[in-house]
Amino acid sequence: MHVPDGFFNAAVSLSAGVVAAAGVAVCLRGARRELDDRTAPMAGLVAAFVFAVQMLNFPVAAGTSGHLLGGTLAAILVGPYTAVLCVAVVLLVQGFFFADGGLTALGVNITLMGVVAVVVGWTVFRLITRAARNRGAVVAASFVAALVSVPATALAFTLLFWIGGTAPIEVGTVAAAMGGVHVLIGIGEGLITAVTVSTVLAIRPDLVYGARGLAAPLVLRGAGGDAVVTQEAPAPAPAAARRPGWFLPAGIVVAALLAGIVSFYASSSPDGLERVAEDKGFISQATDHALGEQPLADYGDAGGIPVGVAGLIGVGVTLAVGGGLFFAVRRRTKDGTAKDEVSA
Repeated sequence: MHVPDGFFNAAVSLSAGVVAAAGVAVCLRGARRELDDRTAPMAGLVAAFVFAVQMLNFPVAAGTSGHLLGGTLAAILVGPYTAVLCVAVVLLVQGFFFADGGLTALGVNITLMGVVAVVVGWTVFRLITRAARNRGAVVAASFVAALVSVPATALAFTLLFWIGGTAPIEVGTVAAAMGGVHVLIGIGEGLITAVTVSTVLAIRPDLVYGARGLAAPLVLRGAGGDAVVTQEAPAPAPAAARRPGWFLPAGIVVAALLAGIVSFYASSSPDGLERVAEDKGFISQATDHALGEQPLADYGDAGGIPVGVAGLIGVGVTLAVGGGLFFAVRRRTKDGTAKDEVSA
């Protein structure tokens, strides 16, 4: 759902830019409570992973595709403040290196895909996990929260376009079309989010921000060696002091494989926003990207660069920009652990 240049008038573009800048400023401050020497590398990896998976458009209906927004996934893995920064980094890299998403619409894209998607997704996730605090609940909440965040973002776009779009629309018709197709895309978003969160929980649960404080059963061994579950006790905390270790390079390899190889098999159909814009007659309002002639534009298509090579460059740039930002923002502690973490 990358909004191109030309869809919004100057007033809405500037206003969204102010909202996006304010949101990023708040999140830069808030991310200090989420990032430290141990979790900053994880945040850089999450940004690179979101970039890679956003390249993998998947079909959702005849002639329509969708891709990950990633805000909810990032919020669950590294925290909501850091998640907004992750999405902002991805959008900046996409806009300036790959001509994906308009430059004048950058504020709109950060507001929608960053702020709105993260706020909605994280709120839904927290509401669900308050009722149940176990791994199954976290995975289920990840799916539902990610699913809901996508149509919510689509409806927010519709509202903004109704207020300051460059073409008249029947807001009810466009809202129904945007909401409908983005529910389907949201199912894909939910599945990707749930599978990713479940995988990280199985390997390194201490690196999942949304799973902090999960309860684990207290197991006692009887005289015969049998295990007896007696009560719920806090999950052991020593792992929380471990650095990402091998997990970080393994995650980079996964992101590289997705962007460098799997991207060749992504759907070429227009995404949900582009399809609705075509069907409802306002796609013509889109204008050419100011950087549309550079070699990496359209993920290498403009310069004849294979999409996989462009994807690898994007993963590297996103990792470098995001990693540098998160290391600069992080709290510095003597042992690399967060001050508010509880030790066993």
